[in-house]
Amino acid sequence: MISTGAVVAIAGAAALWMVAAGWATITGLRRAARAAIAEAAHDRLSELVAAAPGVAVLIGPDGEIDADERLADWLGLRQIPRSIEAFAGHDNGLTQEDAAALARDVAATQRSGAGFVRSFQVNESSRVLVARGRPGARPGRVVLWLFDTTDSQEEIARLREGGLRLTRALDSLSALIEAAPFPMWHRGPDLRLAVVNSNYVDAVEGADAADVIARGLELVEATDGIGPMAAAAAARDGGEPLVRTVPATIAGERRMVRIVDVPLGEAGVAGYAFDVGELEQARADLGRFARAQRVLLDHLSAGVAQFGPERNLVFCNQPFQRLFAMEPEWLADRPEFDRVLERMREANRAPESRDFPGWKNERRQWFQDAGEAVEESWLLPGGAHLRVLAQPLPDGGLLLIFEDRTEQIQLASARDTLLRVRGATFDNLFEAIGVFAADGRLHLWNSRFKDVWQLSEAELAQHPRVDALVEVVAKRLVNPARAGLIRDLVRIATVDRQQRTGNVALADGRNFEFAAVPLPDGNALFTMLDVTDSRKMERMLRDRNEALEEADRLKSAFVASMSYELRTPLTTIGGFAEMLAGGYAGVLEPTGQEYVGAILESVARLGALIDDVLDLTDFEAGGLALEGEAVDLAALVREAAAGIADAAKARPLELAVEVDPAVSTITGDARRLRQAIDHLLRNAILYTPAGGRVLLQAGGDAETARIVVSDNGAGIPAEDRDRIFQRFHRASDVADSRPAAGLGLPLTRQFVQAHGGTLELVSEPGEGTTFIINLPRTA
Repeated sequence: MISTGAVVAIAGAAALWMVAAGWATITGLRRAARAAIAEAAHDRLSELVAAAPGVAVLIGPDGEIDADERLADWLGLRQIPRSIEAFAGHDNGLTQEDAAALARDVAATQRSGAGFVRSFQVNESSRVLVARGRPGARPGRVVLWLFDTTDSQEEIARLREGGLRLTRALDSLSALIEAAPFPMWHRGPDLRLAVVNSNYVDAVEGADAADVIARGLELVEATDGIGPMAAAAAARDGGEPLVRTVPATIAGERRMVRIVDVPLGEAGVAGYAFDVGELEQARADLGRFARAQRVLLDHLSAGVAQFGPERNLVFCNQPFQRLFAMEPEWLADRPEFDRVLERMREANRAPESRDFPGWKNERRQWFQDAGEAVEESWLLPGGAHLRVLAQPLPDGGLLLIFEDRTEQIQLASARDTLLRVRGATFDNLFEAIGVFAADGRLHLWNSRFKDVWQLSEAELAQHPRVDALVEVVAKRLVNPARAGLIRDLVRIATVDRQQRTGNVALADGRNFEFAAVPLPDGNALFTMLDVTDSRKMERMLRDRNEALEEADRLKSAFVASMSYELRTPLTTIGGFAEMLAGGYAGVLEPTGQEYVGAILESVARLGALIDDVLDLTDFEAGGLALEGEAVDLAALVREAAAGIADAAKARPLELAVEVDPAVSTITGDARRLRQAIDHLLRNAILYTPAGGRVLLQAGGDAETARIVVSDNGAGIPAEDRDRIFQRFHRASDVADSRPAAGLGLPLTRQFVQAHGGTLELVSEPGEGTTFIINLPRTA
């Protein structure tokens, strides 16, 4: 039996066990509740992390990482990397450089506890990631958030591009405003000038745009109590552009301008102005053009009627009134189109029609033919024929032109008669004529063609081809091979549409010149003219010409020889005369000095004449060589002017010299060019009466130099212009009484042509004479 003490002990132990069990139960329930709360929090945080726009990566002190599975998807890796270095891959993940840089940033955060931000791009992908690192709750840990900013970067790029486009558009608009050919401006919300273009600055005569804005210079003054700012305010308050025409002073001139103020909402008011004077002038010009056009139409032989958009007659000329027998008073009431047609019918000037209303309705459609012209032929009662052209006008009107072709129809009948007459004439011409069709067949021929080739009418009636015809006629030629030339010329005329000529000799001694001429209808006209007598005469003339040329060569040789022979005595005379002038034979009396001076002057003139003759003969013989040196034309022209100045003053004449620096230099013979200019100057002074004026000009461009010698003398008659360049020709009306040999101008032209240049002559009787030398820079 259990003792009481034992029972008490057992009871106490049971009580303690119960208390312990209760406390354990309560503690377990509390821990279960905290576990449930923690699990719920864990689920909530996991859901938040999973739904976050970024991927969280926990990096431990040893570099190991714990991250969401999305990290591998974002980096394009097959599994979640366990270290920063594992972020890099061969074909995916980060580049080795980006992974190393990210590892350095993480290490720095572990040491210093400072955060970092870095962006990089995934290999072989357009995805852009941004890494944001922060120290973790425990030492040595780093929390790394990765965000996919691909869409953001694309949006930023798109917005940046849009901003650039807007900036370029604004710059283009500003440039457009600045380049506008009329004043433009912008007023801010306070309606004061904020922007003006250069045309505005020029119009108000300001220093620049800043000066105009600072001073508030307005383009126009107040008109009828309404100033520029008041007008801008009215446009802003009304919300619609305000247009007004006012006077303004533009660049110091009074003009009428049209001002347009355009409200821009809160941005203010923009405005521009343009000169309406030119517009009014254009309207006046258009009115004058319309009146001139109507005057022109009124002088046409064809009848013209113009209807307006309302289909009323707005204009008709006199031939229209006469053609349709309409009174001017009735036409002055601007009758409607239908009424005009009815009036034509009443006057028997419209085609006969059983259904006149239907016919009239068809003509009414002319107004609606979309700009396409309609042409008709009207046969009027009485046999008259009219050609009618209906042209719709852009404004909805209609222009009608009536051409009376009655006479042309009558002429067509007469033409048939003329064709028969022409056929008879064609058959009786002296020339042999044949017409070949485009396929090479003989189409028409006359009797002379048949007789020349000794062909029968039956052979020609078969219309043989030119190939067959050539085979037949070849045996009648001196050279049968020449027959092929006829075939070739016919082909060229029919196919290539080109005209060719030739000659052929027949075996009977006759010679013919022939030509193949393309005809408008595609055929070819083949003509043959007997030139036997002409060839005989040509041979006679050729023989005579050869004889004349030989005589001319002998004459030139004689002149050259005589010129050389004259040099020796001339040199002797000049030498002794110079000795006499120098006092070697004693002091001469004044009269003797005058005689010696005259001898020296004559010797000099005769020497120059001999030099000219020799130059001419050398040119004809091709033996005159030119120097190829750089010639300063400006200096050469001034030297020539200085050399002739005394002769001009002795006349007396005014000698004007104008040298343009553009004359520059050329490659040529300075001495020959100086001779050419001297000849032209002497010629101008010789043929210009006392008190006249001689002008020497020099200029040019990059390729050509130009020297002009002009005078205001009597000019050169038309019959002398072709002969003045002939040797020894001299015009009859010389102002100087001294004789001229007539060699200067021929020599001048030869010198210029030897340099590859041209010598032009411009002259009219009573208007003076101008010679123009054109020289290439390189001869």
